Amino acid sequence: MYILLAILVFSVLIVVHEFGHFVAAKACGVQVNEFSVFMGPKLLQKQGKETTYTLRLIPIGGFCAMEGEDEESENPRAFTSAKPWKRVIILVAGSLMNFLLGLLVVFGIYASAQAFAVPVINDFFEGCPYEAEDAFQAGDRIYSIDGKRIYLYSDVDLFLSRNSEQVYDFVVIRDGQMVRLDDFSRTRVAYEIDGTTEYKYGFYFGYEEATLGAKLKNAWYHGIDFARMVWISLGDLVRGAVSVNDMSGPVGIVSVISETGEAAETTAAGIENVLYLGAFIAVNLAVMNMLPIPALDGGRVFFLLITCLIQAVTKKKINPKYEGYIHAAGMILLLAFMAFITFKDVVKLIG
Repeated sequence: MYILLAILVFSVLIVVHEFGHFVAAKACGVQVNEFSVFMGPKLLQKQGKETTYTLRLIPIGGFCAMEGEDEESENPRAFTSAKPWKRVIILVAGSLMNFLLGLLVVFGIYASAQAFAVPVINDFFEGCPYEAEDAFQAGDRIYSIDGKRIYLYSDVDLFLSRNSEQVYDFVVIRDGQMVRLDDFSRTRVAYEIDGTTEYKYGFYFGYEEATLGAKLKNAWYHGIDFARMVWISLGDLVRGAVSVNDMSGPVGIVSVISETGEAAETTAAGIENVLYLGAFIAVNLAVMNMLPIPALDGGRVFFLLITCLIQAVTKKKINPKYEGYIHAAGMILLLAFMAFITFKDVVKLIG
């Protein structure tokens, strides 16, 4: 069941992305020749006023085919004939829809929540060495760690764990004022809890009531946090902290989503976990797709801006086929890379 749900989630993310392009193109007066749900051979087809709507066989993805998107067209309503700012809106709309979907899913998950854990120190373990006039105090809200904004309670442990030197620069909000605690050395301390020795920092964090405002705020913070995690992961990849072997393609993503659901104790919890991971992937797709890489929407926006700049300086129109060649080459490289990642995912599954 979870494999089917995972495939459905992955497909919905792509269809929603393409629907963003579709809505923006229609709003900007660009002709859409076909909007398809799924890929492969056609199962159903309905001809609209100018757009063909299709349902295809392979339940992964979909597409929005705009007139003149990847080739020259004399049609005045072609994508390449639209004003640059309209083309930017159309290109960005797909990622924006993914981001909004992620926020909506998180908000839906938290619809029945009663309270949220917050990065506010409510109290300390007995004998905690970090409670002092020049250190932490009850009521402090942890605002940032090493310059990284703390939005959620889970961010505290995340950014503490990423600093191997265990010397941190904290900013806390105390009585409405920002207080800096620079070069603060902090390690876990041994505490006896129910006869067992456990290593903890010694903080009790507080909760806030899950009002409508708190739910909206937490959904927004999760969206920002998801996007930041993408940049952190990319940074780790560039620095060599993680390798290409840690990356996953569609097969790996579906597998992870399925395993996430199966690991839950109840079906309801499993579905909730799958939806939460789906929200993270939605935001991940939104951010990754806006990278300035050929064939991605971010690459198309980048080349559009460069083209406009060149035309403004030279007063000459650049033939769009040259940009098309670049994006075609980029697509080939992306597909080759995706095939490599997918092969690794399959090897992991059968290994």
